[in-house]
Amino acid sequence: TLSRVLLPGVGKTTLVQKVCEALVSSGVGVEGFYTEEVREAGRRVGFDVVTVTGERGHLSRIRDAAGSSHHGRREYTVGQYVVDLPSFESLALPLFRHVGSADAGGRKVFVIDEIGKMELFSQSFIRSVRQTLDSSSCTILGTIPIPKGKPLGLV
Repeated sequence: TLSRVLLPGVGKTTLVQKVCEALVSSGVGVEGFYTEEVREAGRRVGFDVVTVTGERGHLSRIRDAAGSSHHGRREYTVGQYVVDLPSFESLALPLFRHVGSADAGGRKVFVIDEIGKMELFSQSFIRSVRQTLDSSSCTILGTIPIPKGKPLGLV
């Protein structure tokens, strides 16, 4: 069922990566980002945001690994993870600026993996996703979480 596909740890990001490889090899333009677990000594310590072209930045780290580098900024957390909003926004938001421009063949897929709790702390991200969904200038491949409690507005 669809709900099983969306559960954590079942391979959504791996599937997104494989779809991107297949699209690129078929000559389709692919842009966007995915999130990836970061592990140290076999233990998950956070998540990175990774662009389709391979640029990488922090999305979140567990409180121990994140340290106290927020310098007076509001701290956004999901469970034990501290979200690095400036890092996420600086990498992800510029990708949305180019999504409307058609490539040579006019075929483009924009990847948003994922539209989840951590990412939704960014109002700029929410606006960018809404504009992209409304523009329908390309095909969007996105992943969303199943909310366990209060529904996520954008989702």
